[in-house]
Amino acid sequence: MSKIKLNLRNVSVMYEDNGSKYLAVKNVNISVREGEFLSIIGPSGCGKSTLLNLIAGLISPSSGSILLDEDEIKGPGTERGVVFQHYSLFPWMTARKNIIFGLKQLYKEKSNEEIKRTADRYLDMVGLSNFKNKYPAQLSGGMQQRVAIARALAMNPEILLMDEPFGAVDAKNRAILQDLLLKIWESGQHRKTVIFITHDIDEAILLSDRIIVMSAGPGSVKKELHVPFKRPRERTIMVKNKEYTDLRNQILDLFYDDLVQKIGGEEVII
Repeated sequence: MSKIKLNLRNVSVMYEDNGSKYLAVKNVNISVREGEFLSIIGPSGCGKSTLLNLIAGLISPSSGSILLDEDEIKGPGTERGVVFQHYSLFPWMTARKNIIFGLKQLYKEKSNEEIKRTADRYLDMVGLSNFKNKYPAQLSGGMQQRVAIARALAMNPEILLMDEPFGAVDAKNRAILQDLLLKIWESGQHRKTVIFITHDIDEAILLSDRIIVMSAGPGSVKKELHVPFKRPRERTIMVKNKEYTDLRNQILDLFYDDLVQKIGGEEVII
């Protein structure tokens, strides 16, 4: 069994707004193994993105600790790559130059030609070899997100953090990007540790080894679920499996519990 790569211990986050304090995340404990694909899922406002920002080092916990290889995370680092929902590409740079920019900051000792070859290799990996000289405005949303994924992977992070990366594209491109990510991750000799934020149950089941279901705010771990399907995975086969339906219904029930409150003996959707 692989070692524990990331450990969140009793993590809470308190925000202050106009003099009022509110708890966004409460006493979260999560351990992630090296090479694991973990999805975090839950209703809006449950603290999913807050957890990812904590792991990225973009914010600090109000209490508790986050350990990467037993070292406490104190801020951003190159060992963690981030892909956001909105592509965050430099609009004045081509797809290739968007990747080259980060590589030059990280690998100052490498030659320009070596860096260009690295950028081209990752663009080829996401199927954009013929679009490397296009600017973001000349690419579809799905293509821009492919560039963002290639840029994150090219930096060779130990952990890949993905915050609803396919949430801004249409259903067809979403399925294409899911299959692309699955193919890249499953084919890697040394699989990256991935933490994937989503609100899409089917996406979580397709991609993940394990799913964390968060409760409504303040966010806490409601349930940890193992995804029982062997890899490589094929969605058309998985969705016909009874285990798939049972797991999906179990997650739906957990969601429904948070959306319904009983008031005066009657169920009221909140």
